[in-house]
Amino acid sequence: MDNPSSIITQVSRDEEGNKATAERGSSPSLSSKKPRGEGLFSSLFCCLRRDQPEPPPVNNNAPLLVEENGTVSKNQVKPLLPPAKSKHSGKICVVIDLDETLVHSSFKPVNNADFIIPVEIDGTVHQVYVLKRPHVDEFLKRMGELFECVLFTASLAKYADPVSDLLDKWGAFRSRLFRESCVFHRGNYVKDLSRLGRDLNKVIIVDNSPASYIFHPDNAVPVASWFDDMSDTELLDLIPFFERLSKVDNVYTVLRHQGAAS
Repeated sequence: MDNPSSIITQVSRDEEGNKATAERGSSPSLSSKKPRGEGLFSSLFCCLRRDQPEPPPVNNNAPLLVEENGTVSKNQVKPLLPPAKSKHSGKICVVIDLDETLVHSSFKPVNNADFIIPVEIDGTVHQVYVLKRPHVDEFLKRMGELFECVLFTASLAKYADPVSDLLDKWGAFRSRLFRESCVFHRGNYVKDLSRLGRDLNKVIIVDNSPASYIFHPDNAVPVASWFDDMSDTELLDLIPFFERLSKVDNVYTVLRHQGAAS
C-alpha cells in the first residue's frame, strides 16, 4: 500500500532561509530527514517539523552499496546509467534533483500551479499540484546543451516521471533515476554517485539536500530549497558558473577549491 506522504520526498520549510551559493561552494544547513504528512491531504512540503541532520562521515569515499544495517553489500552492482553515447563522450555528467530544486509539489490545491499531475494511491487518483522554480526553463535548456544531464530524485516514479515529461520540454535529461536507485542509509535516501557508471571526477550533483549527496560532498553544487518565492533567481544565476565548469577536465579542481574557500 502506498503512503501518500511518501510519494514525494521533500524537505521542511524551515530550511527555506538557508541560502546556498554555489560560486563559493557553501553548503546550507538542511534537514536530513523527510517529514511525513499526518493526513491524506496534509501539506507534504510545508511541514514545520525540525530534524537535526546527521554529521557526514569522515571518509568521503562511499561504498558501492550500503545496507540498512550499515554493512557493505558484496553483490556486484550494475551501473545505474547505460554507457554514455558518443555525442556525450567526454562531457561532465550532471545529476539534478527534482523536488525543492527544480519544482515544489503539494497535494494541497494551488491556484497558480504550472502542472496538475494525477497520481494513483491505493486505488484512488489524487491530484498533485506542481510549481516550477523561476528560470527552470532557461536552466534546463542550457544544462542540456553543456552536459550529460540525469534526473535523480528520491521521489517515486509514478509522480516524478510525469512531472519530468512536462518540465523537461528541452529533452535535457538523458536518463531518469528514481527512489529505487537510491541507497537507503541511516534513514535517508542517498544518491550514491559511485553507482552511476561514470568517472567521479566528471560527475556533479545539484541538490538542495546535503543528505542526498552525503557520500560525495566534493561533487556537489548545493542550492537553496525552493517553495514558492517567484522572485528567486538562483537557477539563472548558476548558468554562468556551469558554463565555466563545463570546460574543466576534473570537477574537483573547481568544486574542492571552492569548498575549501567557503
